Amino acid sequence: MVSRTSFRAGLAGLALMLLAPLVVHAADDSALRSLLMQFREAADFTEKTALVEKLAAQDHPRTAILLKALADSRLYYQADGDRVVIGLNDAPEMTIEDAVSGEALGQTGKRELDRVTANNRLRAMIENLLASLGLASADPKQRRAAVESFLRNPDPAGVERLKARQGVEPDKKIQELLTAALALVDLASEDATVRAPAATALGGWTQPEIRGPLLRAAADDSDPAVREAAKIALTKTEFRLQMLGWAETLFFGLSLGSVLILAAIGLAVTFGVMGVINMAHGELMMLGAYTTWLVQQWLPVNWSLPVAVPLAFLVTALVGIAIERGIIRFLYGRPLETLLATFGVSLILQQAVRSIFSPLNRSVATPDWMSGTILLGPLEVTLNRLVIVGFCIAVFALLWLVLQRTRLGLEVRAVAQNRAMARAMGVRSARVDALTFGLGSGIAGVAGVALSQLTNVGPNLGQNYIVDSFMVVVFGGVGNLWGTLVAGLSLGVANKLLEPWSGAVLAKILVLVFLILFIQKRPRGLFPQRGRAAEV
Repeated sequence: MVSRTSFRAGLAGLALMLLAPLVVHAADDSALRSLLMQFREAADFTEKTALVEKLAAQDHPRTAILLKALADSRLYYQADGDRVVIGLNDAPEMTIEDAVSGEALGQTGKRELDRVTANNRLRAMIENLLASLGLASADPKQRRAAVESFLRNPDPAGVERLKARQGVEPDKKIQELLTAALALVDLASEDATVRAPAATALGGWTQPEIRGPLLRAAADDSDPAVREAAKIALTKTEFRLQMLGWAETLFFGLSLGSVLILAAIGLAVTFGVMGVINMAHGELMMLGAYTTWLVQQWLPVNWSLPVAVPLAFLVTALVGIAIERGIIRFLYGRPLETLLATFGVSLILQQAVRSIFSPLNRSVATPDWMSGTILLGPLEVTLNRLVIVGFCIAVFALLWLVLQRTRLGLEVRAVAQNRAMARAMGVRSARVDALTFGLGSGIAGVAGVALSQLTNVGPNLGQNYIVDSFMVVVFGGVGNLWGTLVAGLSLGVANKLLEPWSGAVLAKILVLVFLILFIQKRPRGLFPQRGRAAEV
């Protein structure tokens, strides 16, 4: 049997084992509080520097948070409680937390707090210390941020830490960044035989914190070999920047082309099948954009776009069918009258929107999953434009499948090629006309959803794209989907390539002049319609 004394001794030992981490943590908290109070009372920079180094050496989960708060001037002393706190906002009634424990302390007046100050030299030192702590992180993003922080504030004292990390770093991109950081330190060396290879190693890096030292070395270095190496390195950097600029221009051209395709593809269907010049096409895009805005008033932003796409298609398709059944069906074979009638419809729709929603522009919020930028290799692109490019491809593919793999698509192609023959074969052309106009109008509404992510939503939204839509349709070939795709991308890229040296307005004029000359030579566009009814 176990004696009562042995049992009590065992319980005591178990209690000590369980409480030991808490005791150690309490001791760590006490040491951290003591260092913070000493820092507050320190009078000169030398003493504060030593205390910051002691703070960074503390193995405590709040160390990095404290150092960051000190660098950001968010560390305060609260006399009521005799403690150091962290301010979480900058309001007159500041929300605070205990600096060491992280315990929420509610709000207090800003005047009741005494800021714990640090000068610029200390802030630079803290940034390097935080970078050193980040080098050991398991998160690649934190390690990369730590190396980039070192690039902004090169510290010879951190070279050994960078070299140690370089030997064990598994990420290739971070390894390259470490090499550049070490070369940047070598570029400041007093030994010219070290500076020249460092300048060579930094060639091709586009970061301003690297280009600046290279520019100074190329202009002012005392050694001719270093100056020459720096100039060669800068040549590589400028070439890389130029290539990135061209790639960025190409991407913006593709994104503009995607918008033009979305705006024109519905018009290509209706114009090609029905021969109707629909001047209300831009207003149908406007209705799609307003549908997106309305959906966003009722649903969370992150869920609004997936709901708005089918809803905008349905709303504008129904409006399009109503326009075709109520007006256009009585004007077939009279293109000038259809142009005037649809122009009148566009004015009615604009005024209706002004009366219902007011003439003021509405802003549609961008969902989190479309916000920010993304790296495509060395190129940083905006995520919303990348999503719109993908969305354009998806809409084009879906429309192509409808026209090529469904009965409606077969009837649409038959009516487009030879209306009389299609009617003789039993195709109800009136029904096909209504559904085709509804399909083209629905796609215009979907284009409005995409446009709502690039510009403000207003009554005049469609007027900015109707002319471009007709340009795309005429250039590509009336009624040809592939022609619309090629024409939209071509005109988008051409606009963006011309803009840097001619300006946005002159670029559009030059494109228009090119189209006029092109149509003189090929009046049926890049990909003319084929069939018995097509002009020879």
